[in-house]
Amino acid sequence: MSASQCSIHYLGSVDYREAWQFQKDISEDVSQGLRSNVLLLLEHPNVYTMGRTADRQQVLLNDHGLADLSIALIEVDRGGKVTYHGPGQLVAYPIVTLRGVGGPLRYVRALERVILMTLAHFGIDAQIVDGLTGVWVDGEKIAAIGVKVSRGISSHGLAINVNTDLSYFDHIIPCGIEGRGVTSMQK
Repeated sequence: MSASQCSIHYLGSVDYREAWQFQKDISEDVSQGLRSNVLLLLEHPNVYTMGRTADRQQVLLNDHGLADLSIALIEVDRGGKVTYHGPGQLVAYPIVTLRGVGGPLRYVRALERVILMTLAHFGIDAQIVDGLTGVWVDGEKIAAIGVKVSRGISSHGLAINVNTDLSYFDHIIPCGIEGRGVTSMQK
């Protein structure tokens, strides 16, 4: 199978843990050459995720507060810190071989450029901020990126706030960045 081919699957709303297992299974197949690259597009029910460099203090709710909101907190194997996923947010999980791409940092920068082009298509003037991963509009984050690369295969990916309930971000320090807001395409 050609590594340059990519099948695209829109899955609708999928529980985070279920989507994470899909990624693991697909990553193994891509790594073994059993299938071409895959792009999963979906939404998640409300969930907070903590990447490998996250600190529990970046979640501003205790276990009771999480229960009151009926929201799970899941530690995951992607890079990055704490983020929120929920309805109205487009999540993209490219499970692709990075051989020949130039490494994980170059891949993340390519994801940022794809987000910029996508937002420009909708008339949104977005920017990249030096030293901060993701995409920004007027100093507020509109898209987050957190990836894992294992054996040359990417998983996890990006989330664009389309018409997301941004109040869920009030209960975390998004991506570990204080003093900057979060926005959406709708806003």
